[in-house]
Amino acid sequence: MTYPGILLKAWQLGPKKQLGQNFLTDPSVSEMIVRKSGITDQDHVVEIGPGLGALTIPLLKKAKKVYAIEKDTSLIPVLRAEVLAENIPIEKLDIQNRNVLDVNFFEFEGGASGKIVIIGNLPYNISSQILIKLMQSRQTVRKAIFMFQKELAQRIVAAPGGKDYGRLSVALQYCSVIRKIAEVRANLFFPKPKVDSEVIEIVFKDAPEDLVNNEDFFLKVIKAGFGRRRKTLRNSLLGSELDISSDKAIRALEKSGIDPVRRAETLTVKEFVMLSNFLEEELTGISDGLLKT
Repeated sequence: MTYPGILLKAWQLGPKKQLGQNFLTDPSVSEMIVRKSGITDQDHVVEIGPGLGALTIPLLKKAKKVYAIEKDTSLIPVLRAEVLAENIPIEKLDIQNRNVLDVNFFEFEGGASGKIVIIGNLPYNISSQILIKLMQSRQTVRKAIFMFQKELAQRIVAAPGGKDYGRLSVALQYCSVIRKIAEVRANLFFPKPKVDSEVIEIVFKDAPEDLVNNEDFFLKVIKAGFGRRRKTLRNSLLGSELDISSDKAIRALEKSGIDPVRRAETLTVKEFVMLSNFLEEELTGISDGLLKT
């Protein structure tokens, strides 16, 4: 693996700050991440932002197929050259010059399990959008391994009751099991970012323990709850885009067994599921498939 600064200079390129480009400099870190991800020769992997190939090359040595989604056109010839230099069969790699936010994960061929694995070092500015997109595509995704800024990783794995617990914590913990698999110091990147990173694994459940009736509505309820964190849950719901009356909000909270003066950060995932289902019932007038009279 060529040092990123030297490689970019040789190709007369530089890191693009607007794309959140920070390249891993230590091949042993990349190999460790791929090893801990548990990827096998039966897996088809979608890599988001392969960059100069730090993760791509060890992935190609493990996986059956790698789809590399790279937005920066200028990096694609560099990536291809680095892969060829490793004597890896190029047909194992499918490089696609695309914005990941425009990608439909259902279009990729799954591995032996029929599902894909997704991996990537995600830029902070699009991480939340990708995670929600991932949640909504989980029927075709077995698991995801992502490197995040430490602050965001801590929010994803946070438990109820603290300031880190929020929308992403609830949404992802509803449908997946999440664990931290590695820490990566800031000095192992070029250019060096201001903060350290953490690598987390998100394994999607076959089915959540507590099912919501409508996942799109569930996400709106979570957004409403955390929209004004300092407010009580009742006031947060009333001031949200849900457009619900005070009486209906109170009834839904009572049915859920949730004190209206609590704040969103104190609710468990299960409580958010109950609240979502009862709020939808209040708004639609439908309970257990029957119209209320």
